[in-house]
Amino acid sequence: MYQAKEFNHLLGLPGFSDTLLTNHFTLYQGYVKNTNGLLEMLDTKEPGTVEYSELQRRFGWEWNGMRLHELYFGNMTKETIEMKEGAFKQKIDKIYGNVENWKKNFVGVGTMRGIGWVVLAYDKEADELFNAWINEHDVGHLAGAVPLLVMDVFEHAFMIDYGLKRADYITAFWNAIDWAVVESRLL
Repeated sequence: MYQAKEFNHLLGLPGFSDTLLTNHFTLYQGYVKNTNGLLEMLDTKEPGTVEYSELQRRFGWEWNGMRLHELYFGNMTKETIEMKEGAFKQKIDKIYGNVENWKKNFVGVGTMRGIGWVVLAYDKEADELFNAWINEHDVGHLAGAVPLLVMDVFEHAFMIDYGLKRADYITAFWNAIDWAVVESRLL
């Protein structure tokens, strides 16, 4: 069984109210609970049945919701941690020209209409980085790619604090990125 991870250390994060964060943590805990519940139910159903098939389809939604939230909260910090010179920044510079070009692209994906996630994904096989849109937790993942930076752009991630001003939320998120965690995911 999966256990919900603790993210209360993020309370007091500049740009994010404790109410928004607490609500978001509760939502995440629901994904953990539902992942565990689906695993239990799948054990009681016969593969090939309608019930098993529908539970299996739902499992990807709940599991991805759980993991994406863990990656999202995991790449945020109250500390100011700058992007270091190193392999990660070199890849950004090689692929996007410089960090500002990459940031513009990442933020551009984040401000697209719709709900979902923005992920900087690393394709080890081609040694490439991609800013990808993941829709509804389970649509848009780049198979085999490693998520390096994850940003939630579902309304629950920002509406309490920012209303419809998603760009202001993205600025607050950008200021909360733990670049050490993002860089460590590259390895």
